[in-house]
Amino acid sequence: MTSSWLSFALPNRETSSPRPPSRSGAALRRLGSLTCVLTFAFSLPAFASDEPNYSPRTYELTLRAISAYEEIADNGGWQPLPATAAGLKIGAKGKLAKALRDRLTITRDLDPSLASSSEFDQATQDALKHFQARHGLSETGTVGRLTMLALNVSVQQRLRELDASANRLAALKFKFGERYIVSNIPAAALEAVDNGVVARTYTTVVGRPDRASPTLQTRVTAVNILPYWNVPASIFKADVIPKMQRDPTYLKTNHMRLFRGRQETDPATVDWSRARPNDFLVKQDPGVWNSLGFLRIDMPNADAVYMHDTPHRELFRNDVRFQSSGCTRVAGAQDLAAWVMEGSEWSGQAIQDQIDSGEPKTIKPAKPVPVAWVYLTGWGGPDGSVQFRPDVYNIDTPADPSLVAKAASTQPAPVDRTGSVPVVPQKLVKPAATRPAAPARPVTVKPVSVKPAATKSVTVKTMPVSATLPAN
Repeated sequence: MTSSWLSFALPNRETSSPRPPSRSGAALRRLGSLTCVLTFAFSLPAFASDEPNYSPRTYELTLRAISAYEEIADNGGWQPLPATAAGLKIGAKGKLAKALRDRLTITRDLDPSLASSSEFDQATQDALKHFQARHGLSETGTVGRLTMLALNVSVQQRLRELDASANRLAALKFKFGERYIVSNIPAAALEAVDNGVVARTYTTVVGRPDRASPTLQTRVTAVNILPYWNVPASIFKADVIPKMQRDPTYLKTNHMRLFRGRQETDPATVDWSRARPNDFLVKQDPGVWNSLGFLRIDMPNADAVYMHDTPHRELFRNDVRFQSSGCTRVAGAQDLAAWVMEGSEWSGQAIQDQIDSGEPKTIKPAKPVPVAWVYLTGWGGPDGSVQFRPDVYNIDTPADPSLVAKAASTQPAPVDRTGSVPVVPQKLVKPAATRPAAPARPVTVKPVSVKPAATKSVTVKTMPVSATLPAN
């Protein structure tokens, strides 16, 4: 069992399917105003004590998480639950309920001081919700299909994820400023950090495996309100040409225009069976149909990716959110843009007014905001929890064993991530003989106590909008 258990063949949510997209075709002004409703639903102001998941302390916290899970491994780990445990919920009694309690106790989701029991009681449900929160799943408190898969990932695999993430953290040279944005790709989540505190958290949709979102470090330099979308050549080839071959009206239906050089071209004059992507440019006009939504957040980088709004807001309701073509779709992108623009004349209301005007405009923040897109599948959370997310791109455990050995030999030496004073790198510790091959990792430290974290819940309202072209 690998950490890429969030198979795309599985349902995206354990409890229900997303509502189907609306076909109403409402006016731009009306939909623009409705985005205010989404701001609270998708951008959750953090409590003053909240620390970001990615900070100068994350490396140290991940080392402690490694130590805690090594202790679990040394004690024998945990046994996988039988398939018949699927569907367990509060009130269940018997061997399966006891097996679940034992599993949750081992990882300290359930208080080890509680007496042994064969009942799925309130304490078990609370512990299961805590487990689900640590794994980025809907906190249903029942053993759904995705939760079952997560429970049965072995401790050895979890250690590999922690090891790999620790080495990636050690190699990062991100300059943490007073304000920065971090997007963790496997978590499909984004944090806006202000003076060491999470000011906003956002659900995201990131690249699918065949169109992976890259890791990067850059800065936000501009926000495009009501942007045009220049369809990348890769999407033109993979998506647009096949659709045009099936439906010659596809471009017109989706408010797209075709250009050859600077000259607009009638799609009907093109032989789409022989069309070459590099010969054309497809541009989608601003509007509710636009694949970038109402705005794009520009951040110059070699991969030409960015963060943006989307008409497909129903996707944010899913537990599995790996559907983009490499860019990051942000639930509450308008609120994130307003946060980026703090200190300038562009307030959230000013941005809304510009959207309502129907006129495209590019605005710039008072100061560029640093951005990091990171790939963390296992890490120590600031609340003492140990967090895991799917290795959706199979980076932690390459399929070819020779690549595992090569990765282990080229891992960066650990560095001090807790302060600004350079230290002499410590020697790496070889994996134990009883564990599968894993990347070399830093020396361990004393285990950290993993305490259940308080959870916050909100009612999320979505505003599905029709669009047939997959957003970037």
